[in-house]
Amino acid sequence: MTKTQKNNFEGTHHLKYKICVSGSADTGHCPEGTTEKAYEIGKLIAEHNIVLVTGATTGIPYWAARGAKEAGGIVIGLSPAASKLAHIKTYHLPVDFHDLIVYTGFDYSGRNLLLTRSADAVITIAGRIGTLNEFTIAFEDKKPQGVLTGTGGLSDMYPEIIKKGGRGSGAGVLFESDPRTLLEKIIELIQKHEKEI
Repeated sequence: MTKTQKNNFEGTHHLKYKICVSGSADTGHCPEGTTEKAYEIGKLIAEHNIVLVTGATTGIPYWAARGAKEAGGIVIGLSPAASKLAHIKTYHLPVDFHDLIVYTGFDYSGRNLLLTRSADAVITIAGRIGTLNEFTIAFEDKKPQGVLTGTGGLSDMYPEIIKKGGRGSGAGVLFESDPRTLLEKIIELIQKHEKEI
């Protein structure tokens, strides 16, 4: 490592971690208490002085954003829309509980790529096809991930998907039912991942 690389790396330690919360935009299929767990994850992220990154959407990410903002945290959203007007009128997505929304103009699949790559780790709660897309992008990028178990949707199938996918375990995927335990383990995984870079 050159002196410049070392200085750049050491200089990043003052930067806050960023954790993406990924999950179902429609929570109608989720077990009772799932939105409350998403809210709790958001709140815990803020309490740990971590920036929450979301897809600037409804459902699970919205509840996480609300939890983070109500706990005094910072929330950044990445929208599939090209403008605030399109975000609201075309995609019918919310703008509250975010400090900043980046309008990517890349629709959902492009937004998902930017969303996962902008975070140090991804936490998945419930989820459908879009959430699975975010999970697999982060997995292929060897990004630390955590799945909040017992929240329904496709995330309950992730252990089987990983096993049958034949691609190893990425940077590590944690499965936990308790939001606090999951977040604490994710932080440890981020720190471990940083040391390996």
